[in-house]
Formats: sequence, C-alpha cells, structure tokens
Amino acid sequence: MLINQVRGVVKSFGFRLPSSSSAAFAHKAQQDKTLPSSLKATLEPLLRVITEISQEIARFDKEVEALAQRWPVTLRLRQIKGVGVLTALVFVLTLGDPFRFAHSRAVGAYLGLVPGSRSSGQSTPQMPITKQGDRMLRRLLVQASHYVLGPFGQDSDLRRFGLRLAERGGKSGKKRAVVAVARKLAVVLHRLWVSETDYQPLRGVAA
Repeated sequence: MLINQVRGVVKSFGFRLPSSSSAAFAHKAQQDKTLPSSLKATLEPLLRVITEISQEIARFDKEVEALAQRWPVTLRLRQIKGVGVLTALVFVLTLGDPFRFAHSRAVGAYLGLVPGSRSSGQSTPQMPITKQGDRMLRRLLVQASHYVLGPFGQDSDLRRFGLRLAERGGKSGKKRAVVAVARKLAVVLHRLWVSETDYQPLRGVAA
C-alpha cells in the first residue's frame, strides 16, 4: 500500500518509477535521477518507512525459514511450485498428526474448502464452501492455487485440472477453479506427507 501511494504521488507530478521488487523499491526510488530533489524530499518519510518494513519482512522470512528446518517434511511439500515455506509450515503445524485423517481427501473438508450442502425437497442448491477450519491456511492454499493457475505456474496435473474447470465454468469459472485447486492441493500435500514420496507434477499423465 505504501509503495502504491509513492507511485501515485510520483505519477501525479508527471513522473514514473521503474518496476522493481518490494524489497528494492525504496532504494531504487531514492537513486532515481529523473525525480527532482524537491519531490524526493517529500517522499523521504514514506521511503524510510518502506525501507524499515522491508527489513522487518526480511528478518521474519529468515525466522520462518529457520523454524521450518525443525520439520523436514516442509521441504518435501515445497516441491510443488507455488507452495512456499510459510504455506508448508502452516500446513504441517495446523494438521499436526497427518495420520488422524483416514483419507487425504478429508483434509479439504477439514480446512473448509468443500461446498456446503442443503437439500430441500427436489431442490439441491449449489452452496459456497463451508470456510471451516483454519482461516490462515485456507487463505495460503488459495494464494498457492492462484500461482499454480497463473502465468508462471508449472505444467502439472493440478494446473491442467484447474484450467479445465475454468474453461467450462462461465463467468465464475476462474473463481471456482481456484478453490477447487486449493482443495486438491491440500489433498496432494497430505498425500506427500504420509507417503513420504517426492512430488510428480504430471503423475496422472505418466500413469
């Protein structure tokens, strides 16, 4: 939000800042020779805050990485492109004991990623997902599924599954595909955990 605010201020004065990562944004903005010194002075407080926050984020990232080393299984889960250290760690800590689930598909329901059900007479309306279970993990899985389906996603059974759903789903097809991939991703993560096998992106095609 702060970076967007800086970009908006610069744009209102008729200038543009080059694209960069969040971590490098403040430094590049301060070194930009196209901006007048008076504008840089105005932006200095915001750029200083952005620098401090970036440093804090980097510190927390290192702490999360160090914490993940206590659970080696997180390295196996991170074989899936789009599943980072935080998603893998939260998945392991939230489920705790993976063997308390008789079937991997039960994990999707446990995390609230399955549609609710309500039947009345001859009517069986389509319900949204239950959203039960850990909210943070559900959000991280949805973010991971966005990556899987995005332009940088690896060709995999997960991606092909999601793209097929998105193509035939109409206006809300992409949204439903993201949730479906998040649910399937939870199942795959659990299966990798309990089976102690490496991830095969195109396992279905190979079979």
